[in-house]
Amino acid sequence: MPGSGHPLRDPPWLVALLVGITLVFLGLFLVVPLAAVFTEAFSAGLGAWFAAFDNAEARSAVLLTLLVAAIAVPLNIVFGLAASWCIARFRFTGRHLLLTLIDLPFAVSPVISGLVFVLLFGLQGWFGRSLAAHDVHILFAVPGIVLATVFITFPFVARELIPLMEEQGSDEEEAALSLGASGWQTFRRVTLPNVKWALLYGVILCNARAMGEFGAVSVVSGHVRGRTNTMPLHVEILYNEYEFQAAFAVASLLALLALATLGLKAAVEWKSRQARRAASEEPAGEPGADRMARGEAA
Repeated sequence: MPGSGHPLRDPPWLVALLVGITLVFLGLFLVVPLAAVFTEAFSAGLGAWFAAFDNAEARSAVLLTLLVAAIAVPLNIVFGLAASWCIARFRFTGRHLLLTLIDLPFAVSPVISGLVFVLLFGLQGWFGRSLAAHDVHILFAVPGIVLATVFITFPFVARELIPLMEEQGSDEEEAALSLGASGWQTFRRVTLPNVKWALLYGVILCNARAMGEFGAVSVVSGHVRGRTNTMPLHVEILYNEYEFQAAFAVASLLALLALATLGLKAAVEWKSRQARRAASEEPAGEPGADRMARGEAA
């Protein structure tokens, strides 16, 4: 309307109010708690911080956390790619049910997820007696921790890939197949390059959750010191034993890993925006199929 300014432009006072509320909220619930963790962790000096990891139990917790993440994340990459390909490229009975099941770990408490594995693999569970007869240990051992972590984290990769693959469609894959490419060549040279940033984003989120998972792992681990305690469980034990500085030292390492994850996440988002901007400036055509054709020619 003439003389009324831009109809969608918010008044400056409203913008300032919303920004102020956001900053206050982030300060109270994010910055202050993180600052408290690091303050307490380094309150006794850098030497005390390193001393918190100078024992077998702490080193075992760190190594186990890294080991579980190193197993769970690749498994979820395979599952995420397979599930997203299936859901985005095919229409079949039960498709919506599969989407719902993928979201199940988001809706179910991690503690309940851990109890499910106790029901399955515990001594009185469905498979417990058979496993015990063959001296196979799932609960209170590394396999149980890995299974619980995989269950909790498997939606992250799939949920990043599914919307993107549905939006992209299958035109480029069909063009590549029409040029004589095999299914593997089409996946490797067309599909994977098109989703690589979403895949990396999902991997980062999956890895962060895998290293920080507490509820489900706490149920299935048995809290065996030096064997089945991950870093979050080790923090709980130290805190319950009033070793506050050591507990906050280990917690600060987890926080540092989380901050590094946020940095990687921001970098991936920036690269993804750059890639989308570059793709929007390309002439219309079949860039994925063209890439594959150029690769074949080379």
